[in-house]
Amino acid sequence: MTEHSHPSEAAAGSTPEGPAGHKPGEARERDVQLSLGGKPSGLRNPTRAVRGLAAGTLVLEALVLLLALMPIWVLRPPGGSMAAVTVALVAVVVSMALTATLRFPWGWWLVSVFQVTLLLLGFLHWAFAVVGVVFGLTWAYVLYVRRTITG
Repeated sequence: MTEHSHPSEAAAGSTPEGPAGHKPGEARERDVQLSLGGKPSGLRNPTRAVRGLAAGTLVLEALVLLLALMPIWVLRPPGGSMAAVTVALVAVVVSMALTATLRFPWGWWLVSVFQVTLLLLGFLHWAFAVVGVVFGLTWAYVLYVRRTITG
């Protein structure tokens, strides 16, 4: 028995192993997936993280709709009504209110319906269609991230 070996190693007749359970210089036979606490994303609370991403997306959408008020007003047809401006203000309020529904499974579906509704409001004013397309694609990405992270 050498001075650096452990007594149990001498009895078993094995060579010392490294910290990962492999012999020094031995290659790993399989890939190791990183996971912390059984959660593949490495986040402490993946559901809360995805809900925050979705809420941030809705708040950003509300901000964009607020910024779209002026172009909607200026680019309305001559003699046009205030309908598009009113709908934009209602959409801002709905977008902010939908952030509270994200803790429920049906809230995610409701936000998806809201995105489609914005796209359809493009018949009222083209700015709604632009916001609907941009944030519809963004919402599709948020749903992809939700499915990937939370499983």
